[in-house]
Amino acid sequence: MNTSERPKHSKILILDFGSQYTQVIARRIRECQVYSEIIPFDTPATEIAAMQPKGLILSGGPASVYDKGAPQVDPGIFSLGIPVLGICYGLMLMAHHLGGRVVFTGRREYGAGVLQLAQGSELFEGLGNQLDVWNSHGDEVTALPKGFHVTGTTDGCDFAAVEDPQRRLYGLQFHPEVAHTPRGKEILQNFVYHICHCAMDWTMGSFIEETCARVRKQVGKDNVVLGLSGGVDSSVTAALLHKAIGDQLTCIFVNNGLLRAREEEIVQRVFGENFHIKLKYVDASERFLSKLRGVTDPEQKRKIIGNEFIRVFEDAIVDLAKTDDGTVGRSPGGGGSSVSDRKFRFLAQGTLYPDVIESVSIEGNPAQVIKSHHNVGGLPDKMHFELVEPVRQLFKDEVRQAGLQLGLPKEIVYRQPFPGPGLAVRILGEVTPKRLAILREADTVVQSEMEAADWYYKVWQSFAVLLPVQSVGVMGDQRTYENTIALRIVESQDGMTADWVRIPYELLARISNRICNEVNGVNRVVFDISSKPPSTIEWE
Repeated sequence: MNTSERPKHSKILILDFGSQYTQVIARRIRECQVYSEIIPFDTPATEIAAMQPKGLILSGGPASVYDKGAPQVDPGIFSLGIPVLGICYGLMLMAHHLGGRVVFTGRREYGAGVLQLAQGSELFEGLGNQLDVWNSHGDEVTALPKGFHVTGTTDGCDFAAVEDPQRRLYGLQFHPEVAHTPRGKEILQNFVYHICHCAMDWTMGSFIEETCARVRKQVGKDNVVLGLSGGVDSSVTAALLHKAIGDQLTCIFVNNGLLRAREEEIVQRVFGENFHIKLKYVDASERFLSKLRGVTDPEQKRKIIGNEFIRVFEDAIVDLAKTDDGTVGRSPGGGGSSVSDRKFRFLAQGTLYPDVIESVSIEGNPAQVIKSHHNVGGLPDKMHFELVEPVRQLFKDEVRQAGLQLGLPKEIVYRQPFPGPGLAVRILGEVTPKRLAILREADTVVQSEMEAADWYYKVWQSFAVLLPVQSVGVMGDQRTYENTIALRIVESQDGMTADWVRIPYELLARISNRICNEVNGVNRVVFDISSKPPSTIEWE
């Protein structure tokens, strides 16, 4: 949605210079019930003024302000009379453009630090004399622009927090948005409420109503097709679109052969029979598996699956058009309902903010590519659909809030996230029917034990990964040489950062014993104790 089309809510704009935490800044602002939106770093000051934000935040980023090709800001933003908060790279840009000095000192400050505060700063009102903060920088401001003064220092930085209150310009060398700065949310609240004078006028209810209006405006009388997986993202997208446009929505559920156990049965029952959403079931498992035969590269897997999804959609729509009796075509194992207009102009997707930040292209954006996502990185260059992405601006926990407000059952809303490429990215190496069967059985054990122990809804994700590693074991006095399963259980708020869960040893033991005893082809289970970062949640 174009920012200028939004109702006149309080609004904070975030200029993105490539930090992996940019989306977290947006999330923290929304937790204040203030609408936030991320825009390109080089957005002209005139366009920003037209958007009428209450304040601007300049994100961090991996570049140095003096690097050739480093992302730069339109200096005109500092003269708009709008409060500006620069974080890390954003602070350095502010100093650089306003006459200060930034250098690479050779003294990298990374990790935890203690911020010593001066008195009198509105940004730190009510926060005492010192704060624990999280640093991540190599460059450093060594001279302030005219009008600025220091409001906070650390052992490694004399200009850790600075401001020019007359022009309402503020800079932080540390990251207030991350959990490792415990009182960072209060800093951002001070900026949003006291400095920018924002009202708490953005709620999930307002988001749903505005999104429905936007979708109706975008779609008009045309029909929309959605690839429904049964996961949280696509399920909430389906419910939101159904609220907005009713029977103009048709969902296509594709069995790509990479699903969890009984997934196709659950999706058809919940959405086709219970919610009466138009649903077409397509069994394309052989089609996907043949395309993946011999492929081991993770990115290639994702691209293949993303491209094949679009082709399956196109074929399914052609199939719908061939139906003579005006009903949704029936593929093996599926059901359907009537379609009055078989022309689908729009393709809906459950793309989320974390999908976008991890898939962003280097060209035109300063962030580094981590991995492509099925919803955003696996699509062909030339598509036959226009995209509808109603939850693109939300984090996972916000999507869950939306799902509850839309009346979806807890079993759907609180399902653990499942990757678009399915089990293909939880099998390291080639995807084969045999390896899929092994992983599917192991994963079923993980889910059943987590549910039985009342841990399933307490964690972000819990799943099995099939490794391309075989090892020696002993079963029934026989020597075995079988596969290894890695167990991944993590906690997170929004998927941007995660930590491994310290679940009881007894539960780990039950999971391991059951997998080794019940899943043919596995004789070893290992537990992944890495956090994100440096690791990602999925292994591929």
